[in-house]
Amino acid sequence: MKAKTPYKKKPKRRGLGIGSGTGKTAGKGHKGQRARSGAGKHPAYEGGQNPLYRRLPKRGFNRSALRIEMRVVNLETLAGLGVKEVTPQTLQEHGIIKNVKNGVKVLGTGDLKSALNVSAHSFSESAKQKIEQAGGQAILLKK
Repeated sequence: MKAKTPYKKKPKRRGLGIGSGTGKTAGKGHKGQRARSGAGKHPAYEGGQNPLYRRLPKRGFNRSALRIEMRVVNLETLAGLGVKEVTPQTLQEHGIIKNVKNGVKVLGTGDLKSALNVSAHSFSESAKQKIEQAGGQAILLKK
C-alpha cells in the first residue's frame, strides 16, 4: 500500500526550457508521428495493416442522401395544446418540435375531442380522418 502524501503533486509542466527537466522536446522524444502537435492515430488504425472497416464487404444501399426527415407529431399531443389553430410555428413555440427542418407530419395516434385546424406538410390517412371527424380541417402546406 502506498503512503499518502500530505501535499498534492503538481503535474509536470512541459516545454518550459532546458532547466525544467522536460524542456526542448517536452518529453516527446525526437521527431516522429507522436512528437507532432495534434498527433495521434484514429481508433481504427491498425499500424498500416488494412483496417477491419476496409476488409469487410460493403452491403446494402444507403438512402441517407435521399431521405426526407420530417418532424413527427401525434394527434394526442395536438389535443393537449388547447389551441384552435395548429401550425408548425405554434408547435415550435410550445416546445413540441425544435425546428421545422424538412416539414411536419401529423400521425393519427390518439383522439381529438374538439375541432382543430391543423396546418402541416404531411398527414397520415388516419390523422386526416380523425381531424375531419372532430369537425376540424387538415390544411396541407407546401414544402
